[in-house]
Amino acid sequence: MTKTIGTATLPTTHPDAMPHVTAREMMVRNLITLPPDMDALEALDVLLRQRISGAPVVDEDGHFIGVFSEKSCMKFVVGMAYENLPSIPVGDLVDRNPPTISEETDLLTIAQTFLDAACRRLPVLDAEGRLRGQISRRDVMRAVRSHLDRPVRSQSSKGLFLSAILSSEERRV
Repeated sequence: MTKTIGTATLPTTHPDAMPHVTAREMMVRNLITLPPDMDALEALDVLLRQRISGAPVVDEDGHFIGVFSEKSCMKFVVGMAYENLPSIPVGDLVDRNPPTISEETDLLTIAQTFLDAACRRLPVLDAEGRLRGQISRRDVMRAVRSHLDRPVRSQSSKGLFLSAILSSEERRV
């Protein structure tokens, strides 16, 4: 069976054919985070210096507050230009309600979340709301590609018989 998506015709697969990978297995743990009281200009410098499009904002206990992103920077720039606002703390500019996932969220749900939400990254939170990691759209692509590169194992435990590969003249009696 095939399915047409855009101009491409792709073979259809059952959702069970997707790798069973959870956020815990594929998330990035070594993140650049920002404190909510950091100056917005300083935070903008961090994004530029680190070549990242956004960073999670966490309090001193590691609880997730929101995401400071390029969009947050645009709010800051517009506020400075039109309102003559001085620099303000990052905590005042963050998106406080971005989509988030848990460590047990599966790959297919993560991919669907990216389709449903206009975001580049998904913070991974524990049950207490502490940041544990982050998954980007590229991390999902890597996980899928890695799965597709693995050799497919036969479900059969039976070995090959020589009769299957040798003609009757070549087989010993």
